[in-house]
Amino acid sequence: MYDNFVEIATANKDFLSVVKKCDEQGEVIIFSDNKPAYILKSISYETKEIDITDDEKIDIASKRVLKKYYKAFEELAK
Repeated sequence: MYDNFVEIATANKDFLSVVKKCDEQGEVIIFSDNKPAYILKSISYETKEIDITDDEKIDIASKRVLKKYYKAFEELAK
């Protein structure tokens, strides 16, 4: 039923099997002390479900650059 749940001890001992499970199912929830502690998500699984255009990718990248270097752009604008 909960095939994507893994105890942290298991993930620590056999991380490769956890990664393979993540590739198959998209994500794995890692438990510590019987509580969810981490989520391991497969990027390749997500990109299969979410298809964005090149223009959208450029828009995302430009927003990241602008946010990161905003002060430098302000100085250049003077």
